[in-house]
Amino acid sequence: MRRLIVLLVLLLFLAAGAGGAFWYARGQWTAPGPLAEPVQMVVPRGGSAAIADALAERGVIRQPMAFLAATWLTRTEGPLRAAEFQFPARASLREVLAILRDGRPVQRRLTIPEGLTAQQIGRLLEQAEGLTGDTPSFAEGELLPETYAYQWGDNRAAVVRRAKQAMDQALSEIWAARAPNLPIDTAREALILASIVERETGQREERGLVAGVFINRLRRGMPLQSDPTVAYAAADGGVLDRALTRADLDRDHPFNTYRIRGLPPAPIASPGREALRAVARPEATEFLYFVADGTGGHAFARTLDEHNRNVARWREIERSRAPQR
Repeated sequence: MRRLIVLLVLLLFLAAGAGGAFWYARGQWTAPGPLAEPVQMVVPRGGSAAIADALAERGVIRQPMAFLAATWLTRTEGPLRAAEFQFPARASLREVLAILRDGRPVQRRLTIPEGLTAQQIGRLLEQAEGLTGDTPSFAEGELLPETYAYQWGDNRAAVVRRAKQAMDQALSEIWAARAPNLPIDTAREALILASIVERETGQREERGLVAGVFINRLRRGMPLQSDPTVAYAAADGGVLDRALTRADLDRDHPFNTYRIRGLPPAPIASPGREALRAVARPEATEFLYFVADGTGGHAFARTLDEHNRNVARWREIERSRAPQR
């Protein structure tokens, strides 16, 4: 009888210990974590131990051993993923493991603004945090200016492929909906002219007019006389960091539209959808000339005399803005 009593007492102690352990583990599983504020971090590859150490170092969890135990006990719920995740403040072990298994990785964004050259876009890709691999070469005007989502660890080549596909699709759709009787024959020519329109004006409401001016000049066999093409030539495909000179305008170069008639041989930048649409369906106008008007826009003219007066006004504005010596 004495042995039976001892055995019963021992069993009671064991049951109490097991129950206490269960409730302790349950408390650890659901208890708020140590994070005071949300944190975004890259969860490394290398297995559960490496993940536990990284989470503890960033203060997402308190004890790597408790995390590893919880990971093992819930192993049937799926593997842990290496990616960039956002962890909320006070995230419990249960919430942390749910994020690592089923959460959506952080979506980063790379914006390619309209009118950048291939060199400028290449630098954006190189500087984009989280992208990996070398930046492949691409032609001028080949990538569509847009915002592209990516995840930490994605490849630069993959982003370039997406931007190429986006430009191909946009150009194909816009060219298919073009106005009749344009003096350009191919989607490639539309891309070239759109790149010039993009560099000529940053005013959305002006793109159709600027495109209309260039379309009119092409119909009449007049040179386009676009300063951005001359600047592109002077900078050897880059961005000119000085004012144009008479020597630049007189230079014999295939991109100098003061010397050549028609379009240059290639785009001078990456045009956006609006510039492409402006060229495919330009505004009907009698204007043949335009010049800056001092407000960020342009003054348009039908005749050379009217244009010369607009140029004189612009020169006066430039002189008034020049620093006094």
